[in-house]
Amino acid sequence: MIYDYTITTGKGEELKLADYKGRVIMIVNTATGCGFTPQYEPIERMYRDYHDQGLEILDIPCNQFGAQAPGTDDEIHDFCVLHFNTTFPQMKKADVNGENELPLYTYLKSQIGFEGFEEHPYKELLEKMFAEKDPDWDKKPDIKWNFTKFIVDRDGNVVKRFEPTADLAEVEACVKALL
Repeated sequence: MIYDYTITTGKGEELKLADYKGRVIMIVNTATGCGFTPQYEPIERMYRDYHDQGLEILDIPCNQFGAQAPGTDDEIHDFCVLHFNTTFPQMKKADVNGENELPLYTYLKSQIGFEGFEEHPYKELLEKMFAEKDPDWDKKPDIKWNFTKFIVDRDGNVVKRFEPTADLAEVEACVKALL
């Protein structure tokens, strides 16, 4: 269950997901130098609009995709605050795939695997890039790129996975339905 996991904040403190029982959680792996980085703005807007109704957002910076999250945890945090006025909790930079992936991500991917990219200007580029490296890329549950979002309901169930190509209005509609 999601509440069995603990992650580390950008300040080095342990955060128990059990502390979020009864809340809707969006868990998102982010990067500061990505074509999807502008998603910070609507994600922050969702946080401000729905936090008092029970939404939590956990931002987990990840440098595994094109090395697009360089810098220290403090530098990443400062960038997000300066450019997007973020106020939601930011975690310690971590891997979401592979040998050193956060156990939380092992669990999330076991709950909902990759189901394909939505229509988006980057869709073909991403699909071509992955297919050149691995012909079976689309059959694996791995996180494919920055800004993949998992939505957890108030009971701790992982109910939806949104790829970075998802329309953020759909993400918001999912969140609102769970609140």
